[in-house]
Order: sequence, then C-alpha cells, then structure tokens
Amino acid sequence: MLTQENQRRWQLLAILAVIVFLLWRLAPMLMPFVVAAMLAYLGDPLADRLERVGMGRTLAVSIVFLVLALVLTGALLLLIPLISHQIENLIQNVPRYVDWAEHTAWPWLQAKLHLDPRTFDSDRMIATIKEHIGSVGGIAGQVLGKVSRSGLGVVLWLTNLVLIPVVAFYLLRDWDRLVAAIDRLLPRLIQPTIAHLARESDAVLGAFVRGQLLVMLALGVYYGGTLSLVAGLSVGVLIGMIAGLLSFVPYLGFITGFGAAIIAALVQYGDWTHVLIVCGVFIVGQLLEGYVLVPKLVGEKIGLHPVAVIFAVLAGGELFGFIGVLLALPAASVVMVLLRYLMERYRQSDLYTEEGEADPALHETVAEVDVAVSTAAGTVETTTVIEPPSHEPPAQP
Repeated sequence: MLTQENQRRWQLLAILAVIVFLLWRLAPMLMPFVVAAMLAYLGDPLADRLERVGMGRTLAVSIVFLVLALVLTGALLLLIPLISHQIENLIQNVPRYVDWAEHTAWPWLQAKLHLDPRTFDSDRMIATIKEHIGSVGGIAGQVLGKVSRSGLGVVLWLTNLVLIPVVAFYLLRDWDRLVAAIDRLLPRLIQPTIAHLARESDAVLGAFVRGQLLVMLALGVYYGGTLSLVAGLSVGVLIGMIAGLLSFVPYLGFITGFGAAIIAALVQYGDWTHVLIVCGVFIVGQLLEGYVLVPKLVGEKIGLHPVAVIFAVLAGGELFGFIGVLLALPAASVVMVLLRYLMERYRQSDLYTEEGEADPALHETVAEVDVAVSTAAGTVETTTVIEPPSHEPPAQP
C-alpha cells in the first residue's frame, strides 16, 4: 500500500509528465507563443516601473509596446541597408576569395600537410558541383512546387508573424495576474519551495536574458566598428555582427569572427600588418567581454560551464528545433537553479550526513609486499614492510 506522501509524489510526477508531453507534442506550433512570452518577460519590469509612477497597466503596456516598436523599426531601417551593402560587397569580392584560396591557401596546406595535389583540385571540385546541380535543382523544384501548390507554409509563417505582437501584448498586460493565478494553483505543500525557486530563477533569467542581449549588442558594435574603421575590412561590419550574434555560445562568436576576419584581411591586403591589427582587435574584444561586459551586465549568477552551454544548445536544437535553440540557455540556467537546490537538499539528507560503521577491510593486516624491479643489470628484488594498524584500546587516564 502506498502511503499518503508517496501518493502525492506520484500525482505530482504524473502532472509534470503530462505537461512535458504536451509541450513536446505542441512544439511545432509554440514558436509565436514562446517569442511573445519572451517579449512580455523582457517588457514586464519597464511596465511595472510605469505602474509605480501612477499609470494604469494598459497604458503602461501600450507605452512599452510603442517604445519597442520604435526601437525595432529604427534598428531595421538602420541595419537592412547596411547588411544589404555588406552582402553586395561580399558577393563582389567572391572571385578574390576564390583566387586566394586556389593560389595561396590550398598550395600552402598541401605543402604543410603533405597532401595529394589533387585534394584541392578546383577544376575537379567545380566539376563535382556541376554534376550535382541537376539533383539539387530537382529537389528545390519539388520543394517549391509543394509550397506553391499548398501555400500552407507561407500562410502559417505570416500568421505566426502577426500573432507574436498580439499575444505579447495580452501576456504583458496580464503578466502579474497570470503569475498570481499559477501561484494559487500550486499545491500548498510545495508552494513555498516553488515560490522560492521561481524567485531565484527569475533573478537568473533576468541577469542572463537582459544582460546577454546587451553583451551581444555591445560586442557586435565593437567588432563591427573596429574591423571596419581600424582594420579597414570592407566586410568588417558583417563579420562583427555575426561575431556578436554568436557570442551567446562561449568562444563560438570569437572563433567564427576571428577566422573570417583573418581570411578577409589576407584576401583584401595580403600583409601581416592587417593580420596583426585583426588579432589585436579580437584580443581586446575578449578582454572587454571577460572583464567588463559579462561581469557588469550578466554577473556570476548563472555559472554555466562552456561545455554545458554548448550541450544545452545542441540538445535544445535536437529536441525542439529552433525553439529549443532559442530557449536552451534560459532553460539551462533554470536547471542550474534546480540542481543547486537538489544538491543542498542532498547535503542535508541522512544519505549524506549519516556516518556508517567502520569498514572491516580497512583494518586487515598487510605484513609485507614483495616488489620485483627489472633493470638493465638484471632483476633486483626488494621487500617493503608495512606496519599493521594498532587495535589496542587507548590508555586510560
């Protein structure tokens, strides 16, 4: 017979299993709601501040949405022409990159790695690509034909795009009431623990989401500006933006941006001076990120190891696709809060604190150990004597 406590535990596990199953099954349609919830979470502190100065919730949310819309529109008006110009510049310089790879990079790799000269045969690679162009075109035609016949994918994409601001507005307006309603639904037995973990998770998420976005923005502006103005790279802004966007994964933004900038400097200038300038730009960027931006904007509350970050992103993408990648690091930070709580509970449990009886095997007498050492002159046998532990009772005072 199950005790009442065990029954409650099985009920909670069943409820949790149903929630996880529903999230997994509904993952394909959750993207607009997830993005809307993230926007509402980001805008809730500003709406709360406006409420504290005497505004109504609906008016405060409307002002927040107006500010977000203006910021987003301004960013698009600024970035779209800039990105278009950078992409056009990159496309125009593609022949230079191909020529550099064919006559500089590939011969150097062949000489250093002692590879077969045909390994990087550009004519053979181009011929191989041409052989597969037909199959690629056939696949693309099938995909486009399917989309054009049904049109369902385009309609769903547009619907999701329209749903995001609508859902975000209502979620932001009713955010505090939704949180209070969820709190009232929690079983009273676990409500204090869940409330405590929710407050810690909120602090961690606030530090991560808002702080990491600012770090990505700052790194993108720094790398883009310095690579363009200091290093003089024609595609410096594009490389800087990519490095900033990928900086949420430790070292990924640095490695991607540094490699692309080195190649761009070699192709555009072909000297060591600009390569050293690029190295200096990324060294300063790493110091700026590690000692200024992350400590000031993100802090040490998350405590995720770089390997854990990479695993979380890959696992999220494997399980839930784009939504999983989007939520991987926030979910991992919440998991870290839960793991710290479970570790503290474990350290306070009898399993950790209770001391057992002495192991009899530790008191066995080992009198001698014979060791044979082989040397060039022959075999030398030695004997090591280990004193047995004393079992005599302590002397009485």
